[in-house]
Amino acid sequence: MRIDIATLFPDMCEAVLCESIIGRAREAGILEIHCHNIRDYTLDKHRRVDDTPYGGGMGMVMQADPIFRCFEAVCVQLSQRPHVIYLSPQGRVLTQQLAVAYSRQDCLFLLCGHYEGVDERVLEEIVDEEVSIGDYVLTGGELPALVFVDTVGRLCEGVLADESCFTEESHFNGLLEYPQYSRPAVWHEKEVPEVLLSGHHANIVRWRREQSLLRTRNKRPDLLEKAPLEEKERVFLQNTDREE
Repeated sequence: MRIDIATLFPDMCEAVLCESIIGRAREAGILEIHCHNIRDYTLDKHRRVDDTPYGGGMGMVMQADPIFRCFEAVCVQLSQRPHVIYLSPQGRVLTQQLAVAYSRQDCLFLLCGHYEGVDERVLEEIVDEEVSIGDYVLTGGELPALVFVDTVGRLCEGVLADESCFTEESHFNGLLEYPQYSRPAVWHEKEVPEVLLSGHHANIVRWRREQSLLRTRNKRPDLLEKAPLEEKERVFLQNTDREE
């Protein structure tokens, strides 16, 4: 997968994207990520990429032309048009299910807005969809873009050691993940659940599934409404409800 990020702060993005799992995937050539400074595509001798908004108001608006020139340059490099996403609080909220779908794309172009936003005309011209990481406002699109790349990139084939690294995580199957434990077996007089020390794989799988169900019910009961549960799992939740 290739991801191109159009931003006013490429160094900010690179500082994060060269680290940890995503950084190693880039070094291995599994993920190809490029951060483009939108200022490099302006014709203004002072490298300005913003101006005051028509109609008045506070702040500055990012101009359409530098963004469009950046997009055109990436299209030439790719010899194709990438799927363009504008990181915006007005977009649909990023979910694990959407991340899975995006991970199957070959090329993504992420546009990071700043100041009071972006000239609407370039959004209409190049953007395929808007994506948000939550119902709140940030100073720019760089942090959402980094969250997007981390969420989507780790799902690409070869980035993680095994598919089970993400298929058993919270939200992948509609539930929250079961609790995790590591050595020592006893810490501050708290013991690791005996089933995890038993070596009985089937019992461990069942315990983890039951814990996912209970944890989701207790922390995010709204998720259970859409989770694909078997009838025996619904009965299990009903029985534990009665016991409590």
